[in-house]
Amino acid sequence: MGGKEEHDIYQENLESQIDDYIAKQREAEEDNDIKYRTCSWYKTAALLGSEYICLAAMSFPTSYATLGIIPALLISLFVCGVTVYSSLVLWEFCLRHPHIKDMCDAGQVIFGNKRWGWYFTATMFIINNMFIQGTHVLTGAEYLNTMTNHSVCTVVFTVIVVIINFIFSLPRTFSSLSWLAMFASVTMFIAILLGIIFSGIEDAPGNYDPKVPITWSLWPEKGTTFVEAMNAILNIIFLFAGQVTFPSFIAEMENPRDFPKALYLTFILSSIVYALSGAIMYVYVGKEYLVSPALGSLNTLYTKIAFSFTVPTIVILGVLFSSVTSRFIFFRVFRGTKHLTSHTVVGWASWAGLVLSTWILAFIVAEAIPIFNDLLSLMSSLFSCWFGFLFWGIAYFQMRTEDFGPGWWKQQTLYGYGKIALNLVIIGIGLFLLGPGTYATVMDIIIEFQEGTIGGAFTCADNGL
Repeated sequence: MGGKEEHDIYQENLESQIDDYIAKQREAEEDNDIKYRTCSWYKTAALLGSEYICLAAMSFPTSYATLGIIPALLISLFVCGVTVYSSLVLWEFCLRHPHIKDMCDAGQVIFGNKRWGWYFTATMFIINNMFIQGTHVLTGAEYLNTMTNHSVCTVVFTVIVVIINFIFSLPRTFSSLSWLAMFASVTMFIAILLGIIFSGIEDAPGNYDPKVPITWSLWPEKGTTFVEAMNAILNIIFLFAGQVTFPSFIAEMENPRDFPKALYLTFILSSIVYALSGAIMYVYVGKEYLVSPALGSLNTLYTKIAFSFTVPTIVILGVLFSSVTSRFIFFRVFRGTKHLTSHTVVGWASWAGLVLSTWILAFIVAEAIPIFNDLLSLMSSLFSCWFGFLFWGIAYFQMRTEDFGPGWWKQQTLYGYGKIALNLVIIGIGLFLLGPGTYATVMDIIIEFQEGTIGGAFTCADNGL
């Protein structure tokens, strides 16, 4: 049973089902005030771009400093390739089950259509999105502190960021957010480019001490611990494994078959940006002076200039995750009612209330774990292991069993056994992240609290770059 035969059966099973479902959904939306299946592939690419060309890319240089340039590049290429493949499995899975509106629907199907699978996925889904929003509240406060030289209490700045993000989160469709997402991607790319340029042209990085030379290495330095290496790897995985939003985006595409176009464009651009920013800033700034986000490693003027271009991303990417979470709840509360598809007072008031609730929770997360890298690592180990790896390794075997019946794996070509091995590796990566990965993250947070490198919760202390 080879790749071509497998592909032919897949096509026969899906084509008519997809066409019928999408046609019925569009017909049902014709007279609605609010239409959801309106995203073209390039609008979807803009949404994905805002998710991947983001401030988290500025954690890459510190990962390079811990792992060394060569291991970091190899790990990045491997994770990128695996993520693209697992995203294509996700896409196939969503096409086979066009009723899927978000990751929680996908989780229920993956867990054998058991209701507990939906609740399990929903719990992780909401917490993951709150953590991501929390990083944007945190970085928003860092930006305001940096630009104003800590003019007011940091908690006040986080409240200001929450209010701004809440306002921008009010639109109810992804199509209406796509142009903002495209703008955020462009300005974030400029910020990263400026970070690379400034690190090369400045006389010395921020807080430079002539007695401490700038050094970099192709390989991990002697004495690098498991906890340090694992957290560096988790930062890389977190950047690539962003599939938690993909089912939501696919559900609103005009033609979901076009999703790979958006996927390939996003990953080609983002992987180039990650590799260049990580390696170049590490070499010019040096391990001794790198902080995360790496823009804070520059001298003050350059930091403020480059950091200012990140503002649209700080706002819009957090907005996307607030919208994904709010939509997940809103669709289930108002399914089959006019409040879902029309401009009603109840509908808009409920939507605003849900959005505000997500930002209040994000505020609590940002204040409870006030350090950028540790938030990224914690999300990677606890949630990316499921949404980026485990789910799609399991989904692959589930789909092949649906196609060919029990025992299908016994009669495969070399190509078929290669795909089996790849999906087993994907499941193994997910389990490794969930176990040793979570351990390494928690230990790192404990160590940093003990050493006093993390400030207290709900503090007025300056967190500027």
